[in-house]
Formats: sequence, structure tokens, C-alpha cells
Amino acid sequence: MATLKSNTIFDEKQPEIEIAPSNREAVIEMLNRLLADEHVLMLKTHNYHWNVLGPSFDPMHKFFGEQYEMLDDIVDDVAERARALGGKAVGTMREYLELTRLSENPGEYPDVMTMIANLLADHETIIRELRKDIDESLEKYGDVGTSDFLTDLIRQHEKMAWFLRSFLQG
Repeated sequence: MATLKSNTIFDEKQPEIEIAPSNREAVIEMLNRLLADEHVLMLKTHNYHWNVLGPSFDPMHKFFGEQYEMLDDIVDDVAERARALGGKAVGTMREYLELTRLSENPGEYPDVMTMIANLLADHETIIRELRKDIDESLEKYGDVGTSDFLTDLIRQHEKMAWFLRSFLQG
């Protein structure tokens, strides 16, 4: 897994919030990995929104649109959390691809059920990573704010995953 150079992590003026700089740096790196995952998932969802075919085109086009809009809000929130801790938010495709724990499938335009299964797998990957990050941010780094923030994100991903899973169980 790629790591960020420490000189790209922090702004000059640092928040004085009783979290050691080394702990904030670790949490910011955690958030940037999450930001990469969220961005890749958002782009994959947007791609499926554009490229869905078949008799369920209209409802699935709308459904994928709603999901990528929710993910766009999450992307923004994760970036802002990294900034609130005095860090930088990664923002290039190269950084996202270096940091993400998700995979892409360039040139593949699967059927709608495979699209749904792919998105569900990605949400579940993010949920598993969030569970680890929630505990680590609180117990290892003493950052209750980030732990709470990630707890809210896990609920959002669990709901999106439930919606996707419901299509597969029909």
C-alpha cells in the first residue's frame, strides 16, 4: 500500500486539538486511503450509471445516479475531515489509484446484475476497512472525532450495500 510523503500531509498552521502531530498524520493518511476508495467507488458507480443497458435501464440509471451523488457527498466530507485535522486531501487520479484498496475493471461493461455485485463488493470492502479504522482512530490515535465521523460513514455504506444486496436477492 502506498504512503504519502509527510511534507504533503500537513498545512503550515496546525490545529491545537490535543492530538499529537504524529497521530494526526497517521489519521490523515488513513483518511486519504479512504478518500481514494470512496472516489474510485464513486467513479465506478458513475460509469455504471452511464453504461447500464437493458429492460431495467431507467430505474437502474436513476438508482446508480442517486448512489453516485451520495458518494460524491461522502468524498467531499472525507476530504474536509483530513483538512480539519490540518492535513492535505489527495486529489489526483494517480494518488487515488496508488492509495485505493479497490480495483477497477477498465474496458469492461458488465450486465446490470454484475454491476450491482461489483458495487456491493466494493461497499463491503469499504465497510470492513472502516471497522478497522474506527477502532484504530480512537484506540491507537485518540481521535474521537474521526472515529465518530467514520461511524457515520459506515452506516451510510451499510445502507447503500443493503439496497444493492436487495437487487441481488430478488
